[in-house]
Amino acid sequence: MSWDWTAETRKALQDFLIGHDIMSGPITTKAIGDGHSNLTFLVTDGDTSVVVRRPPPPPIPPGANDMLREAKLLTALHSTAVPVPEVLAVAQEGEVLDVPFYVMSFAPGPVVTVRTPAPLDTPDQRRSIGYSMIDTLADLHEVDWRAVGLERLGRPEGFNARHLQRMRRLVVDEEGNPPADFADVDAWLAANTPPESGAALIHCDFRIGNVVLAPDTPGRLQAVLDWELATIGDPLLDVGYLLATVPEPGRPMNPTAELGAAMLEDGYPSKDELVQRYSDRTGRNLDNLAWYTTLALWKLAVLYEYSRRRVLDGIGDPYYSDPALVQSFLGDARRAAGLATAAANVQ
Repeated sequence: MSWDWTAETRKALQDFLIGHDIMSGPITTKAIGDGHSNLTFLVTDGDTSVVVRRPPPPPIPPGANDMLREAKLLTALHSTAVPVPEVLAVAQEGEVLDVPFYVMSFAPGPVVTVRTPAPLDTPDQRRSIGYSMIDTLADLHEVDWRAVGLERLGRPEGFNARHLQRMRRLVVDEEGNPPADFADVDAWLAANTPPESGAALIHCDFRIGNVVLAPDTPGRLQAVLDWELATIGDPLLDVGYLLATVPEPGRPMNPTAELGAAMLEDGYPSKDELVQRYSDRTGRNLDNLAWYTTLALWKLAVLYEYSRRRVLDGIGDPYYSDPALVQSFLGDARRAAGLATAAANVQ
């Protein structure tokens, strides 16, 4: 955690919440979540609990950590089948803090990372949770994003090639060349870029650690969190990303899979079962899914490498300083693309 409330900022937040009839007395704040991107706090006055989301301390990369955009998206989704927290208030930059933030309802269920808690810790309940996740993803991709006012959220035409190029720019050199250890996956993605499978509202960070489960049975999602990367694009990117974050028995876990290690427990659907469920729900052609999974893993490597360089510049989160984190994602990307197998056959 690189930022926390002071007595002065906490009092300013308290006045803001009381002024919006959200709280009625003195508040306490507690950091929740992994804290490596936007900062999330549980705020309570003893009777009522809410969640406050704010960006990390400046400097912030252009277009990143946009709290007002995230709040608008959650508000638009509130009337859909996708379970999301309710946005209760929004503060502009300078109104309370030197950055904008928003206040949302608190979903009291568990966020699962390394262990599934009781009463959800049975094979049947875990299977129900896994299928609820993929069903929610299908529901998200069926949202009429124009009808809910999100037509300006992104540009779906040419999304795949454009997204690939935009991410490349975070790590390429002045001549446009990627780092040497990125080059093989980078070239494979560019050579195999598929046309878009469709246009949908996509989350871009959909994994078990970014959802709140209902605390009782049956196992199901109560709220989807962390919408900062959401856009209008190819829905298969969400499916590929989810697969990239699901750990596999007997394989080392990349850093994001470690945040969902609970999915190794008995009962959670396998990757193949999740894919089949999504196919049954949506009828989408999933022939190119390996490209989207590879893209997701390569993209995580890019973001971790970009964040690692920020640490070297003295302005980033020290969590990202270990270069082995980047290599973990790149290794999984090579396996997803079949490049690791090809290299082994050559040797």
